[in-house]
Parts: sequence; structure tokens; C-alpha cells
Amino acid sequence: MLLVWLYGVMVVGAVSRSVVQIATEFDKAPLAYSLSAVAGLVYGFITYSLVRGGERARRAALVCCAAELAGVLIVGTWTLADPSAFPDATVWSDYGMGYLFIPVLLPITAMYWLRKSRMAP
Repeated sequence: MLLVWLYGVMVVGAVSRSVVQIATEFDKAPLAYSLSAVAGLVYGFITYSLVRGGERARRAALVCCAAELAGVLIVGTWTLADPSAFPDATVWSDYGMGYLFIPVLLPITAMYWLRKSRMAP
């Protein structure tokens, strides 16, 4: 399934980026690098929930996707309103522009799919 693959790619991108940045230059932008690590963890949990399947996992993924979207919107707006707070970009900066806006589009698509799959017989 494409959705699982995209979330898997985002896990690798966010986690690898944040691990390198935290290990090598954490003092430069601790908030940005910490937020990228949190994004990676959220992506990982959503990926796990989508792969696991079942009603409980579907509901957990739906809640996490809503939290992810809220995070993208909050951080995206924050980076535009106060760029000095982020000396370096996060995964969610500028609504995910550095990641082709996938961070803002992915949770919307996932929530649509998760709600639609619940209605399926």
C-alpha cells in the first residue's frame, strides 16, 4: 500500500535527519532538531499502526494522523510567523516545503483513507 510506503519513507527521512543533527549540531537549533525527532516517532507509530491493521490500530493511526496534522499546521505557521525561532528547518517547517509538502498532505490523505476504510463492509 502506497500510504504505508510513504510513511516509511518519512520515518527514514525524519529520524535519520534528526539523529545526525542532534549528534553533530544540537546547540545550533535544539527546538528544530527535537521537533524533527518527534515527527519521526509519530511517523513510525503511524506506519506501525497501518501495518498492524485491525480496528484498534486504525483508530490509533487516525488519532496520530490528526495530531500530526495539528503539529504540521502549528509548526508551519510558527516558522512563517517567527523564523528566528528556527535557525534551521524541521520536517514540518513551512508546512513541509522541504519535503515537497508531503508532511501536510500525508495526514489528510491518511485520515481520509482511514475513515473510508472504517465504512467499508
